[in-house]
Amino acid sequence: MKDKKPEILGAEIVAQSRLFKIEQVHLKFSNQVERQYERMKGNNRGAVMVVPVLNSETLLLGREYAAGTHSYELGFPKGLIDPGEEAHEAANRELQEEIGYGAAKLTHLMELSLAPGYFASKMQIFIAEELFESQLEGDEPEPIELIHWPLDRWQSLLELEDFSESRSVSALFLAQKYLKL
Repeated sequence: MKDKKPEILGAEIVAQSRLFKIEQVHLKFSNQVERQYERMKGNNRGAVMVVPVLNSETLLLGREYAAGTHSYELGFPKGLIDPGEEAHEAANRELQEEIGYGAAKLTHLMELSLAPGYFASKMQIFIAEELFESQLEGDEPEPIELIHWPLDRWQSLLELEDFSESRSVSALFLAQKYLKL
């Protein structure tokens, strides 16, 4: 196991858009080999994803447009943590914005990295229980379709073509372990 991280000899932004910055990093490894790596420079705020459990029988998911695949994807509520906001606050806000529910009980399940070879971003995965109706206005261009899914059929989500986002699949398995299904 490697204990010593490569030395960063230099870093510069080589491209950027309204949402993304690409940073080129010049590294020197412990064996003196040097390489140029490119990575997405994150905002360091992080993101959240929430698995909403409506009751002992039902999961809630949303179907929304995903520009990267130009398709509608089924998944769990998610979003960025706003400046000054704690992860659990962002999780509850995203629930209310995306599916119209708040949670009296939020449990942190795990922190996931997103393609760590290219992204510095981390996502906090929560499970939400003791839900209550509460709607906040979000930034989605169209309403997210709310899907009620039988908890005892959680495995059949994996057979759906539009349930393909790796973060949602990971969150589903973490929820399954937590709920002991």
